[in-house]
Amino acid sequence: MKPIFNGKDLKGWDVYIGPLYDSFKQDFSGAPIGLNKDPRQVFTVVQKDGTPAIRVSGENFGGISTKQEFSNYHLRLEFKWGHLKFAPKRNAKRDSGLLYHAVGPHGADGAFWMRSHEFQIQEGDCGDYWGCGGAFADVPATKQGSNKFIYTAGAPLLTFRDKGPNGRNCVKYPDAEKPSGEWNVIDLYCFNDTSIHVVNGKVVMILHNLRQPDGSGDKPLNKGKIQIQSEGAEIFYRNLEVEEITALPEKLLKL
Repeated sequence: MKPIFNGKDLKGWDVYIGPLYDSFKQDFSGAPIGLNKDPRQVFTVVQKDGTPAIRVSGENFGGISTKQEFSNYHLRLEFKWGHLKFAPKRNAKRDSGLLYHAVGPHGADGAFWMRSHEFQIQEGDCGDYWGCGGAFADVPATKQGSNKFIYTAGAPLLTFRDKGPNGRNCVKYPDAEKPSGEWNVIDLYCFNDTSIHVVNGKVVMILHNLRQPDGSGDKPLNKGKIQIQSEGAEIFYRNLEVEEITALPEKLLKL
């Protein structure tokens, strides 16, 4: 596999910081900090547990994205939660996210992130799907309660998109995340219009028909940049690697 983080600096990546949180107004109503401006050093390279890692402080909401676009690939990375948490998520679960097939302008989603498919990285929810900035997908899922949908292998495909009847979030199954403070291994497989979310060796979701709106219709969203979120919590990422693939692993499709 080919490293996409050189272990020394953030060469090959762009940083985007959105509006700062105003604790008095309790909102993000200000102007964004912008592209490749990071006055509070939200994204830095550090040594963590004896290896180089990208530290995401979480203090400001935004993302770090590859300059290169990828399609038909297997991405592997490791993450570990830090201790710091910031408003407005000081009392919430620690949150970040792996955004893939990221395209278009920065800030398209919530003023912070690009249009993309999200492999959720959040305490207890690692592997969930969110459609960001208009992206959407079909997932075999079953409904639980009034508005919760859970990935269920073999179930009928449901569409998850913003303002759609099912919403834009589907919950992974099973829960394979390790306790906070331990390193977790994330594998993402993307081929054509399908993707597979794998957490610590366990398939937790398979998505189909990855796409985005295009005028009056839809078009595939199966190629783009890789973006990592800063969303109120300190987190470390290491060993980020990518390899091209010519098919999805059959053994994962059968799980």
